[in-house]
Amino acid sequence: MKMKLSHFNYKLPKELIADRPAIHRDESRLLVYDRKSGKMEHKMFHDIINYFDDGDAMVLNNTKVFPARMYGNKEKTGAKIEVFLLRELNSESRLWDVLVDPARKIRIGNKLYFGEDDSLVAEVIDNTTSRGRTLRFLYDGSYEEFRSKLDELGQTPLPKYIQRDPDEEDGERYQSIFARHEGAVAAPVASLHFSKQLMKRLEIKGIEFAELTLHVGLGTFRPVEVEDLSKHKMDSEQFRVYDETARIVNKAIDNKKKVCAVGTTAMRAMESTVSTDGHLKVYEGWTNKFIFPPYDFNVANCMITNFHPPQSTLLMMTAAFAGYEQTMKLYKEAIKEKYRFLSYGDAMLIL
Repeated sequence: MKMKLSHFNYKLPKELIADRPAIHRDESRLLVYDRKSGKMEHKMFHDIINYFDDGDAMVLNNTKVFPARMYGNKEKTGAKIEVFLLRELNSESRLWDVLVDPARKIRIGNKLYFGEDDSLVAEVIDNTTSRGRTLRFLYDGSYEEFRSKLDELGQTPLPKYIQRDPDEEDGERYQSIFARHEGAVAAPVASLHFSKQLMKRLEIKGIEFAELTLHVGLGTFRPVEVEDLSKHKMDSEQFRVYDETARIVNKAIDNKKKVCAVGTTAMRAMESTVSTDGHLKVYEGWTNKFIFPPYDFNVANCMITNFHPPQSTLLMMTAAFAGYEQTMKLYKEAIKEKYRFLSYGDAMLIL
């Protein structure tokens, strides 16, 4: 069956969309699905330890979310403008790729003022897409001072469907405990379930952690607008697979152990750099890989992932891994059992 966009539609009840994290990271619920036996189990996330053994590898995305959402005022009119920082283009000239909203009001040459004292000013120097702009920030201090100003004025970039202002809890919880390399504008959400205690217990059991970095961009959440999935283009995201990561993963492959991708971002990074004999290669660069069924995975043989929105590329990757029909059944079961969905929601372990 040729997969189409409409195959990935399902009705997600509003009340199942989580707008706050679980009280404790590892106390989200966990739906476990074994592809070989077809067995489905309802567990808690900390029960994940029972499915892994000495020598298994868990691949984690250690990207760090930065406070990417800012609010400024347009010169002369004072209109409030949301500026969403996407990526830094040039640190010396302080050029950034951003999205603006409302976009129709923002033209080349306009200036935006940020902070109660207008202590940061940006000038629009290019239009990149309908909502995309290039901004040059005008700031006299050092680069370190400039970045700390952005951090001070920016907010945790919670997804738009969470209709509340981010608070202190979000600053901590919309970030994994192993986040290290800043550059993501959205969290790799499967990582959010890991607590320090759980990681210690996994380590004691002999599970090896292999870290890679993929800076999650907004493209991950961009709606697919074509029925024919082969015509959808993913935005490129920067990623890096380290020597140590390749060593741990390849040892697990050779020893016929589990290699578990913690999240779709870790999975996409691994599938973007594979040798001809199915081993992970060291790499630094960009990927725009789009994974949808049917797809033969090369590296990971199990995966942890959250419950994703209808018609999303994240749901499509999950279906490629677990099987399309099985995935839709799992989602039906999750809705019936009132699992929590999306970024702050519950998780699924696919074995």
